[in-house]
Amino acid sequence: MLLPTMSFTLVPLGGIALLLALKSFGINQEYERGVVFRLGRLQATKGPGWFWLIPLVERVVKVDLRTITYSLDTQETVTRDGVAVRVNAVLWYRAFDAAGVVTTVTNWESAIVQAAETALRDAIGQSDLDQMLKDRTTINKRLHELLTLTCIRWGVEFDAVEIKDLDIPPQMQRAIAREAEAIREKRARIIKAEGEQEAARKLNEAATIIGGAPGALELRRLQTLAEIGVEHNSTIIAMFPTELLEAFKKLPGATG
Repeated sequence: MLLPTMSFTLVPLGGIALLLALKSFGINQEYERGVVFRLGRLQATKGPGWFWLIPLVERVVKVDLRTITYSLDTQETVTRDGVAVRVNAVLWYRAFDAAGVVTTVTNWESAIVQAAETALRDAIGQSDLDQMLKDRTTINKRLHELLTLTCIRWGVEFDAVEIKDLDIPPQMQRAIAREAEAIREKRARIIKAEGEQEAARKLNEAATIIGGAPGALELRRLQTLAEIGVEHNSTIIAMFPTELLEAFKKLPGATG
């Protein structure tokens, strides 16, 4: 009579043992690490592949080591020169120390987002509007340094941080457009003045050369008349020095 009773007792015990054995067996993917705790104390980090746990004594927390891409919500802040702007950024970060991620910060992904939003506002507050418009690389570098300084002790590192969009007030956009137009007009005037300066320099050189040869001016005048006479559609009245006319009269075959 005792054998049936013992068999009925062993069946539940065997099921419980099998369930515990299955629960103590785990598998980590290539990009996962398992942080093992034994009675609440950190023991080891299990790499990719299968692993065993002591039932009811050990537990594991899995951490994904792949790079995470996150787009921050738009942040409203003020630049160093007092301009209100709206900016957002994109983060690329990953956990490199699985044990540090689990033991040093609660909900590490949410903590990273909060730290990034704070660092973004700090980086914008330390920059002028012109710098944000013309040199985002420096701001991205500063933002990366701020986040690295904050999160490296959590076991998290940043691959890159990039400001994606920058919105400024409409009145500031109009002011920037007027400034750009004024700069272009200034450049146009400078270029025109430089052209006139160069032309005056060349004319001065030409006048010096012509002044050194008495007949050069008359030759230039005749060349100009020849160029004008090509059109044959106008009457040209030209004044010549009397010395030149007297010289023409002395030519062979010339008539008074």
